[in-house]
Amino acid sequence: MANGPNRTKHIAVCICTFKRQEMLARLMTSLKGQENDGGFRLSVVVVDNDREGSAEITASKMGADRSLPVHYVIEPRQNISLARNRALTSQEADYYACLDDDEFADKTWLLNLYRTIALSGADGVLGPVRPAYDRPPPTWLVHSKILERKEFPTGTVMTDPKSCRTGNVLFSREFIAAQDLLFDPRYGRTGGEDVDFFRRMIGLGCRFVWCNEAVVFEATPPARQKRSFYLRRALLRGVVQSARAPLLSLDTLKSLGASALYTLALPFACVFHHRSFMPLLIRDLDHVGKILARCGIKPIKSRRDT
Repeated sequence: MANGPNRTKHIAVCICTFKRQEMLARLMTSLKGQENDGGFRLSVVVVDNDREGSAEITASKMGADRSLPVHYVIEPRQNISLARNRALTSQEADYYACLDDDEFADKTWLLNLYRTIALSGADGVLGPVRPAYDRPPPTWLVHSKILERKEFPTGTVMTDPKSCRTGNVLFSREFIAAQDLLFDPRYGRTGGEDVDFFRRMIGLGCRFVWCNEAVVFEATPPARQKRSFYLRRALLRGVVQSARAPLLSLDTLKSLGASALYTLALPFACVFHHRSFMPLLIRDLDHVGKILARCGIKPIKSRRDT
């Protein structure tokens, strides 16, 4: 890699995928349309977590005209942490951007991330992920606002790992190179690897900032428009978080109290404020999952996304 302050920077966009060829094609199409002020060049790393290589044809087609260089790799072990680690170490670049295969980017997404990390000198920059629908969603899903993630003013220093995700982030090369452990494989089948990652990195003093203009959109197909999808995720999230404390702990006591309060509030929400029913039930099941897992009962053991 050539050195020099005025050279064009190389950004590798890292995508982990598993049997979502249509979504992957839409994402890569959005990358071809990215605006650029000439300060960077863009390439794509596609890590296929399907040992059969189901994404190879899609990746090859999208890179065939050479306007978007594509580096395709198979990670045969089905584990999202291993796939993320492979993506971040498969190609040398100045910056590494991460997107999920069920997302697609606004045309100024990467330019805004790049400008923010260059100006701030941060280890990483995160941006908003907003829901996208190919058909009108059910009323309860919109009114409940469970897909509306918290956003922050541009330049905000991120201190809460729960607000940090890998679905829209740009890391510096120096930050990635300095880590002995990126994503922990123990979370590779359950999810939660991104929260664990940012918790460790923030604890080490790494600095991440927010860019609210760097927008990506997350697909919400019919399977994600069912209540059962979010209730199952809530239980699994509780199971994953249960490892942070033993059964006899203050955290368990807090979960017992919170679950009791949410359970008591659910009938009132159902009758008087229906749009708050699902958010309350999801929070309740987060705590129920923790409690059950610490008692040796894991109602959900792995993630089964669509």
